[in-house]
Amino acid sequence: MPRQRRVVAQPFEIRESAIQGRGAFATRSIRKGERVAEYIGERISWKEADRRYDDTQMKRHHTFLFSVTSRTVIDGAVRGNDSRFINHSCAPNCEAVDDGGRIFIESLRAIAEGEELTYDYAFERDDTHTAEDEALYACHCGAVACRGTILEPPKVPLPHSHHSAARHVRRHKPVDAADTPKNSRRSSGTAKRSARQAVEGKRR
Repeated sequence: MPRQRRVVAQPFEIRESAIQGRGAFATRSIRKGERVAEYIGERISWKEADRRYDDTQMKRHHTFLFSVTSRTVIDGAVRGNDSRFINHSCAPNCEAVDDGGRIFIESLRAIAEGEELTYDYAFERDDTHTAEDEALYACHCGAVACRGTILEPPKVPLPHSHHSAARHVRRHKPVDAADTPKNSRRSSGTAKRSARQAVEGKRR
């Protein structure tokens, strides 16, 4: 089946989440491979992103940055849309896809109405990350396979980039709904870097 090229209509709503803060919940059934949102916002340089957000000054990491290239990052806190509220999960039902420099969120499997949408933020690690960083980027997704952090799984670390942490595209194998925590499948009631207080678009 050809890849869906655009988002026809937003198939989710934003409400309180048991994972963290606010999250995106399906307002109808979503088929596997459906493009549910485009991650948009102001496109800025990493230098500007680092000027706006200083991870070392945050007690709890919270921003809406999404890495596009080694030179460009999307700041979803500025001119962004509801896609910035899609929470992280270590057992996601969606994934981020780079299509010609545009970032889309697509479903990895069929998603039921009322289920929370999630994808893996996969924040890049570098050779300076410490146990304190693990705590700063803690994950609360509740998945059976939760790795305890929104940082990508450990691998050979990259040299220190001196950049603020940002969400990244990461490919996944489809996961079964049984691997998703019950609290992220609730249909009601509980529904990738913090902007500083002046530009914070979401309080978790």
